[in-house]
Amino acid sequence: MRARRLVAVASMAFGLVALSGCRAEPGVAAYVGDQRITEDAVTAVVADLRAKNPTPGEESAAPEARPPAPAPQLPGRGEVVSVLVLAEVCEQVSAEQNHQPRSQVQAVQLAQQFGLTPDTDYVRRVADLYTCLSGVPTGAPVTPTDQDLADVVAAGREAGAIPADVTDEAAARQLDGEQFRTALATRRALAEVVAAHDVTVNPRYRPLEFPVLSFAGNAPAVSVPLGEAGTGAVTDVSTPDPLAGPADS
Repeated sequence: MRARRLVAVASMAFGLVALSGCRAEPGVAAYVGDQRITEDAVTAVVADLRAKNPTPGEESAAPEARPPAPAPQLPGRGEVVSVLVLAEVCEQVSAEQNHQPRSQVQAVQLAQQFGLTPDTDYVRRVADLYTCLSGVPTGAPVTPTDQDLADVVAAGREAGAIPADVTDEAAARQLDGEQFRTALATRRALAEVVAAHDVTVNPRYRPLEFPVLSFAGNAPAVSVPLGEAGTGAVTDVSTPDPLAGPADS
């Protein structure tokens, strides 16, 4: 079997105001320590995405014009919340521990990858977050447990990334490489800093996760949980096109 490509993803920070009082206020999507991410901030991001990246049907075209290419799927509210939360966590831990970025991600590069216009706020914020995350130490690659391998194989089958005639054992051998083990290390490191920064997520967005490794096609392979496990009442959680990663492993 030719293993399907796994690609790393990451993503932004804004719409934050100082918090005082309870952690279940109306109009708040999530809390990170003493900061809150408002529903209005999430709405602004989504509105900007739609305004600057209209679907082909929203634009007039001459009858003789070539049929437009399929529009990219825009991130939904749940995904916007996840990137806002992780961005605030990253900013806080970087300030506390003086982490410095090891790479600078350009918005233009991400715009091409996402299929979005470069001046979209989301794109610029995602670039800032990738840059921030590059400075957070993740430690050595993690040897996967049997459960880790079972989970990634199950995710691959759900995504249609593993042919039906390939056994679980063969798929696990193909997927267990440096990229997967590095993603496990990233998940562990980010889970630790998220837990240390008192993240609370509005129940409508739970369970909220951020993918650190995805199969081609954006189906999550390894994700870090953000905040509490929850109801899953909101299903509008989409994953952006990933930043280009290594080729087939």
